[in-house]
Amino acid sequence: MMLIVTGYMHTDPTEVPQFLAELKVLAIVTRQRPGNISYDAALDNPETGRLLITERWADQEALSAHLDAEETKAFVARWQGRMRGDVRKFDASNERGLLD
Repeated sequence: MMLIVTGYMHTDPTEVPQFLAELKVLAIVTRQRPGNISYDAALDNPETGRLLITERWADQEALSAHLDAEETKAFVARWQGRMRGDVRKFDASNERGLLD
């Protein structure tokens, strides 16, 4: 069953450029991982340092492998205490086109 991970991450507005640069590096690696369907972030509000996060994974095994990967752990360790988030995971069992 496909999983959708989405929500907001927050960091100090002065750190947004560095956060985005490091996240871009992580995204390049993550998009190559087995079971990754998409992995994206967008700057939602530069004044508050809020970013929209959206990911799609083929299954929990793929997501767990990503969360356990060295690059992911290193990113989280570097930003621990400098980022906070409200990111949730959803099961997607009835995927269809937008107009279907």
